[in-house]
Amino acid sequence: MRYVIRQSLCKRLQVQEGPFAELLLLGSGSFSQPALDRPLAGTGAGPGGGAAARARAASSWAGPAMAAEPPGARGFYRQLPKVELHAHLNGSISSATMKKLMAQKPDLQVPHGMTMIDKGKRRSLEECFHMFQIIHQITNRTEDILMVMKDVVQEFAADGVKYLELRSTPRDEPTTGMTKRTYVEAVLEGVRQCKEDGLDIDVRFLLSVDRRGGQIAAKETVKLAEDFLLSTDGVVVGLDLSGNPSAGHGKDFLEPLLEAKKAGLKLALHLSEIPNQEEETRLLLGLPPDRIGHGTFLHSSSLASGDLVQLVRQNRTPLELCLTSNLKSQTVLSSDQHHFGFWYNLGHPIVLCTDDKGVFATDLSQEYQLLADTFRLSKVQIWEISYNAINCIFASSHTKTKLKEQWHQLKTSVLE
Repeated sequence: MRYVIRQSLCKRLQVQEGPFAELLLLGSGSFSQPALDRPLAGTGAGPGGGAAARARAASSWAGPAMAAEPPGARGFYRQLPKVELHAHLNGSISSATMKKLMAQKPDLQVPHGMTMIDKGKRRSLEECFHMFQIIHQITNRTEDILMVMKDVVQEFAADGVKYLELRSTPRDEPTTGMTKRTYVEAVLEGVRQCKEDGLDIDVRFLLSVDRRGGQIAAKETVKLAEDFLLSTDGVVVGLDLSGNPSAGHGKDFLEPLLEAKKAGLKLALHLSEIPNQEEETRLLLGLPPDRIGHGTFLHSSSLASGDLVQLVRQNRTPLELCLTSNLKSQTVLSSDQHHFGFWYNLGHPIVLCTDDKGVFATDLSQEYQLLADTFRLSKVQIWEISYNAINCIFASSHTKTKLKEQWHQLKTSVLE
């Protein structure tokens, strides 16, 4: 199927005509013109005003200012032991791994800009989800999933991540014979091989429910997660609800999520990722979830949503916060406006995460540096954020204790 980005769409995306506009892919799907006419979150931009608003937003953020950092600053963030709890497998594929995948699929000609958003660039949230559809076409075999899993884990380990929870939606690919079950098995084989290789990282896995799949697919994923929960000795720890937040409604997933919770699966739910979802958020908070992904608009100034903050605070539900992701997908307009500041000032449990390190061209060390630069946090404060993240993991109390001991052993050398 040929993906054709017309000249008018190229202008709206602010890209040059050429390879990007003549992308050839095997499979199905297309870019949605109506999606690009929707107002950008937080900008009030709609038809006729979107280009100007996008230009203002793009010029307002060009990534963290690296030039002024003191000598050794980058080294501190790399040496800092870290916990990563919100990372989508297919969104975490690095450009190096993408090149390896593409070398095995010469018929697919995918420009760099279709799988990664470079520093200083932005896309709407809707466009980001189109990027994931393209990535899924590149990872359509179990051997692809195994390669991706191993590379992603190795890259997180190289970045100083000591505990990692990856998440992904199991997929059937009739053209290659990959099933949802063999998809998960490939992920778990990647975990096993990384452990066998002696990597200094503890890896767990959450099965994701894609909102676009509806209730039937959600129930299938829950059943699969229950099976692997009982057979993987603690590697499969929970369930994630994610995907395009505009698709479906939370009430459609309430029953399968309750079933998952009853079975002992932990729940990490993307909530309030876009504005005006108070009803859905209130419903899903009633489960309650064990962690919240993004929660970008939980603290809206709307009086009607004030109770959402109270519900989250009352349950001490940790938030998984992803700065670069929110900036590049334009749900937050500038780093200093990020909702980290709101929750941090309340002393609420928060975990800094990457979301999709490949797509957003970041890593967890860079996220910590951006956080420190934006909110003027000291090394000690950064250390405390990293250490407190251990309390939010889905693994056992024994694992938490081991990680805290590891942090204590490293503290003096990292902070000196």
